[in-house]
Amino acid sequence: MGDSLITNLNAINEPVLITGHTGFKGSWMTLLLEKLGIEWVGISLQPKPDSLYNSISQKNKQEYFVDIRNYENLKKIISAIKPKYVIHLAAQPLVLSSYIEPRETFETNVLGTVNLLDTLVVNSSTSKIVIATTDKVYKQKKFKKSFKESDSLGGKDPYSWSKVGTEAVVGAWQQITNTQGGPKIISVRAGNVIGGGDSSQNRLLPDLIKGFITNSSVEIRNPNSTRPWQHVLDPLSGYLLALVKDTKESTFNFSPSSESLTVKNVAKIAQQAWGGQSKVNFSDAKDSLETKSLSLNSNRAKQKLNWHSNWTQEDSVLSTVEWWKTVTKKVLSPNEACMRDINELLDEF
Repeated sequence: MGDSLITNLNAINEPVLITGHTGFKGSWMTLLLEKLGIEWVGISLQPKPDSLYNSISQKNKQEYFVDIRNYENLKKIISAIKPKYVIHLAAQPLVLSSYIEPRETFETNVLGTVNLLDTLVVNSSTSKIVIATTDKVYKQKKFKKSFKESDSLGGKDPYSWSKVGTEAVVGAWQQITNTQGGPKIISVRAGNVIGGGDSSQNRLLPDLIKGFITNSSVEIRNPNSTRPWQHVLDPLSGYLLALVKDTKESTFNFSPSSESLTVKNVAKIAQQAWGGQSKVNFSDAKDSLETKSLSLNSNRAKQKLNWHSNWTQEDSVLSTVEWWKTVTKKVLSPNEACMRDINELLDEF
């Protein structure tokens, strides 16, 4: 993957527009691009006080703070930037939050994508757009299976349905550009990304880390649910390959190759790696709010993009715990801890 990524990224001679650059994945993406010597421009909401973005330092900041639901403001910024390459990460990404604020979730994930694509497609300078959705857009089957890009879409919770809506928007604008001309639009599907610096509420690793740091008991829901856990840099490297490689495909999955791990297994790996006296309690209550089982087939990305995951699921958990241990003990700064993982990724090259 390394040679393919570096060789193709040499073709990028203009800044990459990243929406949601102050979020967890966006922050890692800005650092990865900087390490690769690629300039970026950011569009996002203001960063949260405890965000990874606020704890790292970027060398080249060109950013605009705007809500992508505000069409007129977004249109003005896009007209000023005239981006050639775009990676759309901005979203309301939390399942439980989508139950509390379903309208805001749909407005951000669906209408926000409409606004972005509408402004980009009329901008003749844009040649490639990568839209990040999720692994949760597939219609759940009675029997477990690894979903392929060609499988039927369908949601369970408001968040996943909003991302199915995002996929519908992508499909519509793909048809527009196919018939009328315009940028290549690709949707990329990944989920359950973990790594240092994620402070989101109601996510497994952040909840565990908060408990470990404060030496307090952690309550974990849905211990038997399975997810394809992956280090954040794995799908991000895939997004970059999708952005720069010339491919006919319009959708890619990014997921680890091994069988998805249960929530309970991940919690135990993290607990053992951290050490200390923190207790992890697993809830026996049946929770139907979230999908129970998820697994993706990433063969298309491996074959067409020459992509592969660099961390196993277990190593992804260990790397996340190690990030927090070194940062909490002030052995490394958040920036240094991120760069250590980025250098590990680039050592594959």
